Amino acid sequence: MVEDPSIPSSSSSQMSEDDDRSPSLDLIDGPIPSSKSRNCSGVSVSGGGTSVEYTVPYPDQVLENVLENVLCFLTSRRDRSAASLVCKSWYRAEALTRSELFIGNCYAVSPRRATARFTRVRALTIKGKPRFADFNLMPANWGAHLAPWVSSMAKAYPWLEKLCLKRMSVTDDDLALLAESFAGFKELVLVCCDGFGTSGLAVFVSKCRQLRVLDLTETEVMDDEVDWICCFPESQTFLESLMFDCVECHINFEALEKLVARSPSLKRLRLNRHVSIGQLYRLMVRAPQLTHLGTGSFNLSEGMAQGDQELDYVSAFAACKSLVCLSGFREILLDYIPAIYPVCSNLTSLNLSYANITAEQLKPVITQCHKLQSFWSNEGEEEGDNFDTLYMYRSLEGPRDDIPQFVEILRPGI
Repeated sequence: MVEDPSIPSSSSSQMSEDDDRSPSLDLIDGPIPSSKSRNCSGVSVSGGGTSVEYTVPYPDQVLENVLENVLCFLTSRRDRSAASLVCKSWYRAEALTRSELFIGNCYAVSPRRATARFTRVRALTIKGKPRFADFNLMPANWGAHLAPWVSSMAKAYPWLEKLCLKRMSVTDDDLALLAESFAGFKELVLVCCDGFGTSGLAVFVSKCRQLRVLDLTETEVMDDEVDWICCFPESQTFLESLMFDCVECHINFEALEKLVARSPSLKRLRLNRHVSIGQLYRLMVRAPQLTHLGTGSFNLSEGMAQGDQELDYVSAFAACKSLVCLSGFREILLDYIPAIYPVCSNLTSLNLSYANITAEQLKPVITQCHKLQSFWSNEGEEEGDNFDTLYMYRSLEGPRDDIPQFVEILRPGI
């Protein structure tokens, strides 16, 4: 096995912590002299029987193979980092067995050094700009570019399957190279990223034939007037999660409906504000297996008067028996709130941070959410702030079973 060049050799003037102690068996290449006889298969006695030569019964390669099998059970990043500090053998074995790599700061290590040490990575997470970049406190073109990482990964990780980026600058060329370099790419998650547009998305989804997850969360996507939804493969897809609620441009709804229809594994779907409640109904009928749903505007589309088309929204929600997470509700029309009642009893997460709704109007919903664990409210200041008054669910009249036992109430940005 090739020794990692980043580790100092034993002849270096600055000795490692392992060099101060007696060498372990996995670092010994030659025989170990001893004055005591040993009862093992590696013993050979010379002439007078006073000299005993002991040979290590297991070569280093065997010991490292065993160590690699053990390290595969370590899933925590901290545990793996601690294991890599034990000795050189552990350092090498830990690097060879790591399939998921987390880079907390894209400038903390160079792409070349990261790919040189970890050679079998299949999932990579990279964070770029600091958190205060979310509040427009960073200068334009500050950095955190994905380009050097994609170039290095294209050569080192041809089998890469998952990439998660947070506060990174991603260009259309980066997305194109990403799709061309990894034939088995499956998951792309972009959180608070910017720099690309719908043309880059179109190229990416057209070339990633095995794509399962495309999640865009609080990400700025430029409108290049390109219909990226229709670029998904026309055959049955492997899509499991599609989130584009942050995309502000219009989409081809007919193409989206066909995509949902040919994605039987789709579990997570978050729509942007250009999807009306009537269109939402058509999508829910196509995909009753959804577990996470972002509703879009939750209002009638422009040019359609209320009452023009009476759809059974209650039945559509009732058919989604696996729904546990509900969000969206942009431009909400309160007359349609009762439609979500059938799924309230099974919800664990409810996000109304974009809904213009008062605490009094929210009472009928909250009282039916028996399993609610997290709740996001807006920052309204009318008729009492929602954040201050939503604790009222604890004092509502009715049986104790009708009141959530635990709920985490949050505001956007907390």
